[in-house]
Amino acid sequence: MHLDDRVARVFGDDEPTHLGSGWMSGTISVFLGVLAVGAVVCFYVPELLTSPDVRAVLPMPIVRTTIQLVIGAGFLLGFLSLLLRRRKTLGIAGVVLAMAAALAGGGNIPYEGAVPKTPVYLGLDWFLLNLLLLAIVFVPLEKLWPHKRGQSVFRRGWATDTIYFFVSHLLVQVSTLLTLMPAQVFFDWAIHPALQSAVRAQPAVLQFLQCMLVADLAEYTIHRFFHKSKWLWPFHAVHHSSTEMDWLAGSRLHIVDIVLTRGLTFVPLFVLGFDTGPLYAYLVFVSVHAVFIHSNVSWRFPRWVESVIVTPRFHHWHHAIEHEAIDKNFAVHFPFLDKLFGTYYGPAGAWPAGYGIHESDVPDGFASQLVYPIRPRRRSPDVS
Repeated sequence: MHLDDRVARVFGDDEPTHLGSGWMSGTISVFLGVLAVGAVVCFYVPELLTSPDVRAVLPMPIVRTTIQLVIGAGFLLGFLSLLLRRRKTLGIAGVVLAMAAALAGGGNIPYEGAVPKTPVYLGLDWFLLNLLLLAIVFVPLEKLWPHKRGQSVFRRGWATDTIYFFVSHLLVQVSTLLTLMPAQVFFDWAIHPALQSAVRAQPAVLQFLQCMLVADLAEYTIHRFFHKSKWLWPFHAVHHSSTEMDWLAGSRLHIVDIVLTRGLTFVPLFVLGFDTGPLYAYLVFVSVHAVFIHSNVSWRFPRWVESVIVTPRFHHWHHAIEHEAIDKNFAVHFPFLDKLFGTYYGPAGAWPAGYGIHESDVPDGFASQLVYPIRPRRRSPDVS
């Protein structure tokens, strides 16, 4: 049975899931309805549910219009599913969620004055915004140009990876603090104003490229160490436990992996003192690029492009099950680093036969994977 059909049964629905069956319109309506309800809730308690940094840059008229459009699209697609499908669960759910968001005020909820500042907040707005934009971009790409044809949006582990995506975005305050803290606390002594002034005097484009190179050098080193250390590998093994690759697969990262990798990668960026414009541009780029290189997209790039920048095929080999690909392709941006340090692997035009860890003992589920690295020691893993 196709995974979409098994997911449909969760909704008490055993009808087909092919195009024109109302399955796609129903699932999209539920997705949009959940986003709309979440966005409306953010308006009621913005000081607790939204990030000040995100609020500062969001154009509220566009946000309000987008919420209204999402509500309308969710309602119409849910209604379409009701017309096409004998079982009405999906359509009803989509319509009810859209109506609930609309009745709660939609995008027209007023609030007066500045949002009060609180010492603790969640990033629900950041989660909703990222989920909407990334899904709009990558789900169609993976359907139009799939590497693995027939792979469902609801492939094995999709719910676990969605939880990882949700938690990492919701706890944006905590993750940001833990990312910045190592550099600011332990490497403040390394700052040289003259060096930072010289770095900031450069053109913004050059600073952006330098951010890419400096960060990739750091991440290559940290990434390789995670693979070689018997103490750190269990934390990184969680990321490699995915047996299917798509745009959500890159979200499966243990909190220790995130904190150490991002925290240590930020150290050279902090010490060199890049200007905020190029630095923020790099942070946006790396967040999208990381999603792209995990995606189930079959795009073939010219060889010169693949030698300059990391592409999905390059990074898929890092996750490959094949023995010859183990401990290869650590770079995140520049493949030449792996060629320089002898860890490059990429047969011309070929893709891996499968993904994951040989004889993996990494359990399924977010909670089980959270405690997996600190369980009693297991046999030495075959790193993939």
